[in-house]
Amino acid sequence: MRGFGADRMRGLRLGVGVLLLAVCLPVMAQAQTQSWPSHPIRFYCGFAPGGSSDIVSRLLAQKLTERLGQPVVVEQKVGASGLIANDAVAKASPDGYTMVLLTGGHPSAMVMMKKVPYDAVKDFAMVSTVTSYPMVIAVAQQSPYKTLADLLARGRADPAHVTFAVSGPGSLHHLLAEWVNIEAGTTILAVPFKGASQAMLELLGGRVDAMVETATASFPQIRAGKLRALALSSSVHYPLMPEAPLISETLPGIEVSSWLGLAVAPGTPRAIVDRLNREVRAIVELPDVRQRFADLGGVPAPSSPEEMRERIERELVRWKRVVDIKQIERQ
Repeated sequence: MRGFGADRMRGLRLGVGVLLLAVCLPVMAQAQTQSWPSHPIRFYCGFAPGGSSDIVSRLLAQKLTERLGQPVVVEQKVGASGLIANDAVAKASPDGYTMVLLTGGHPSAMVMMKKVPYDAVKDFAMVSTVTSYPMVIAVAQQSPYKTLADLLARGRADPAHVTFAVSGPGSLHHLLAEWVNIEAGTTILAVPFKGASQAMLELLGGRVDAMVETATASFPQIRAGKLRALALSSSVHYPLMPEAPLISETLPGIEVSSWLGLAVAPGTPRAIVDRLNREVRAIVELPDVRQRFADLGGVPAPSSPEEMRERIERELVRWKRVVDIKQIERQ
């Protein structure tokens, strides 16, 4: 009996301990959330200084610092098309003190990788998309191609001698070019380059016929009169270049925009995610932020966490289809 009583007592103590833990953990989590942020926040950037991702990261960090009352410090983790920075956040503590800007290349990179260090959706707590901008099919100003239909007609007539300059194999630029090939029934060759500047030189030098590039990289050259936009990938005429035709006007169904979106570590309390979402929505409506986005070729694009996640899920399906149909070798 004495042993039985001791066992019961130990069980009772264990049960009380579990109950106290169950009661205390939510209280502790709520206290942590209410005091957030209480120290500096790391904002990882996976791309080199001077690019749109870096510029927007720093702009957002500055505005969040002002609104949250704690320093939001941008830290470069450059390499592997942003994967190093993304991976650091995917594996960070779920406390809201580590964040990153995911890009429109996030889902396309995932479908192109043989081995993925994280899940493109499950390993991030999405906060909000921040800005978006279309992709552009452009030619040199002296090009004989005046419309996208002209380029595609030439591609059908002479498939061995018509080329797209794109930014790296498996990039968003490359996959969009191949999507155009699928819908147009063409086999225009996508020629990969290390970056927009190199592709631009080849295009202006007449060594490639057209270029698939982001608005952020191509708009300055279009406005300077060096390039001509054959078509934009947005779903409606783009407010920053309303005169430009749309790809979908020639190839119905091709509608896609690149984007930048804020994410934190998976498991971050929803209250922190919601606070960040409110701050992002307020920040992107500030006149100076809207103007900076416009200078870069982008527009504000706030969303709910769920909308950002669903966008990534849709794009994973889209780009997997392109990779499978064109049998693009995964890296």
